Amino acid sequence: MATTAYNPFENAQIQFDQVADLLELNSGTRELLRQPMQEIHFTIPVKMDDGTTQVFKAYRIRHNDARGPGKGGIRFHPHETADTVRALSMWMTWKCAVVDIPLGGGKGGVVCDPHHLSLTEQERLCRGYIRQLFTQVGPNLDVPAPDVMTNGQHMLWMLDEYETINNGRFPSMITGKPVGMGGSLGRKEATGYGVVYVLKNLLKELNIPTQETTASIQGFGNVAEYAARMYTELGGKVIAVSCWNQSDNQAYTFKKQAGCDIEQLAQIKDDFGGIDKEKAIDLGYEVLPGEDWLKQEVDILIPAALENQITPAVFPNISEKVKIICEAANGPTTPDCDPLIRERGITLLPDFLCNAGGVTCSYFEQVQCGMNYFWEIEEVFEKLESAMTKAFYAVYELSLEKDLYMRDAAYTIAIQRVAEAVRLRGWA
Repeated sequence: MATTAYNPFENAQIQFDQVADLLELNSGTRELLRQPMQEIHFTIPVKMDDGTTQVFKAYRIRHNDARGPGKGGIRFHPHETADTVRALSMWMTWKCAVVDIPLGGGKGGVVCDPHHLSLTEQERLCRGYIRQLFTQVGPNLDVPAPDVMTNGQHMLWMLDEYETINNGRFPSMITGKPVGMGGSLGRKEATGYGVVYVLKNLLKELNIPTQETTASIQGFGNVAEYAARMYTELGGKVIAVSCWNQSDNQAYTFKKQAGCDIEQLAQIKDDFGGIDKEKAIDLGYEVLPGEDWLKQEVDILIPAALENQITPAVFPNISEKVKIICEAANGPTTPDCDPLIRERGITLLPDFLCNAGGVTCSYFEQVQCGMNYFWEIEEVFEKLESAMTKAFYAVYELSLEKDLYMRDAAYTIAIQRVAEAVRLRGWA
C-alpha cells in the first residue's frame, strides 16, 4: 500500500527545514535536530523451530532526548529500513513535544514478517532484540513500545528479558504491556481515541456537527479500529475501510454506503488488521481495490496505515467533497502534496499531533509503573482528552494567528520546545 518513490527520512527533514527557516534556528541547533543523535544497527540470530538459524536485521535509533528519555515503538515489518526508523524517531521527538510530555524521540524496527513466525520464534526474536540492546534502553534512557505488527505480548517478553539480565523489576522500561502486568488501562484505545479527540475539536471550531459527516479510513489495525469506533459513537458514519489482506497479499477497500458496522468488521479481522474478504462479502460489503478508499465521496479522510500514501500522483483522486484529512498514520502525506491540500482548502490535522494519544498514554503508563499505582480507565481517558485538547488548541490558535498551515503550526510549537531544551542544556 506504500510507494517506494519517497524516502521518509528525507520527507521528515524537508518538513523540519521549512519550519527551521521560519524560526531562524542557528546552524548548530539546526544541524543537531535534523538528524538522530544515536543509531544502533545490529543483527539478531534466532533458532527457528525447524532447528535452523535465521538472522534478522534490526535497528534502534534515538533522534533527540533533550526533553527526556527517548520514546518510541518497535516495528516488525518485512520492508523496514533505517531511513524509515530515522524518520519515525524524528517524528516521535516532535510528537512528544507538541503534547508537552517530558520525553524525547526514538524508534526501533526488525526486518521480519511475523505472519510467518511461530509464537516461539517471535519470543526468541523479542528476547534477542533486548539482549543486543539492554545497555541502551531503560526507564531513564530510552523506552520502547509496540508499533506496527507488535503487541503487548512482545513487550512483555522484552521486559522479562531485560529484567532477567538486570536482576530486578523495571516495569517502566517499556510500555504497551498487558493490563495486570504493568500496562495501563486505555492504552489499546488511546491512539485511535486521541485521533478523534483532535478531530472532534476541529469539527466544533468549523461548526460541522459530527453526526452530519462521513469518513473513509485506510487501515484497520489498532489505531484505525478505535478511531472508527469513537467516531461512529459520536454519530459519524464510516463509508469505507481499506486494509491489507495477508491471505492473497493485496489490499482491498470494504465499502458500505449506509455505514460500516465497526464492531462487525472487528469480529472478522485477523491479528494484523486484515479483514476476511469472503466474510465481508457475506455481510453485504462491496469489495473494491485497496486504493479506492481515497476516492470516496466523504467529508473526512483518515489515513491510518503507512507512510507516503497521499502523494501528488493520487491527489486528483480525492473527492472535491473532502474537507478534512486526519493523519492517524505517521507520515502518510508527502511534503510535495501539502501545497495541493492547502490550495484546495482542505484542513489537515498533522500526524504528530493527531496520533499523539498513544505516546501520551504510554507516558501515563510510565508514571503509573513508577508509582506502582494504576488509574481507573475513566481517569486515563479524562487525562488523555485533556492533553489532546490542549495540544490541539495550541496548534489551531497559532495557525489562525500566524496564518500557518496546521502542519507548520504544529512543527513550530514542537521545534521551539525542543530547541529551547537544547539551548538550556548548552548543546547548541
